[in-house]
Amino acid sequence: MPLDRFAPILLLLASNVFMTFAWYGHLKYRSAPLTLAIIASWGIAFFEYTLMVPANRMGAAVYSAPQLKGMQEVITLVVFAGFSAWYLGQPLKWNHWAGFALIAVAAWLIFLEK
Repeated sequence: MPLDRFAPILLLLASNVFMTFAWYGHLKYRSAPLTLAIIASWGIAFFEYTLMVPANRMGAAVYSAPQLKGMQEVITLVVFAGFSAWYLGQPLKWNHWAGFALIAVAAWLIFLEK
């Protein structure tokens, strides 16, 4: 896979790690004040955006916007599945996997050519 197609995927993967921590990492620390959770999440989200924006800019040269969004959703689910089990100690159940699989099928449909 040429670099122009692969680099956006790697950047999206990295940005999703930051995004997942920003959105869900605070759930492990529910006793922390909500204000602190919000500020910490915003700080983490900054790094997500520094990867996401270039990923979409570079990706737009080779993928359509719907393809980038479909790819983003699948990457998000893969990262979240690992995060949920590893960091939060909440492994996904069969129905979660089934729902995620349907989303992956939807993303695959987006990549079908006319």
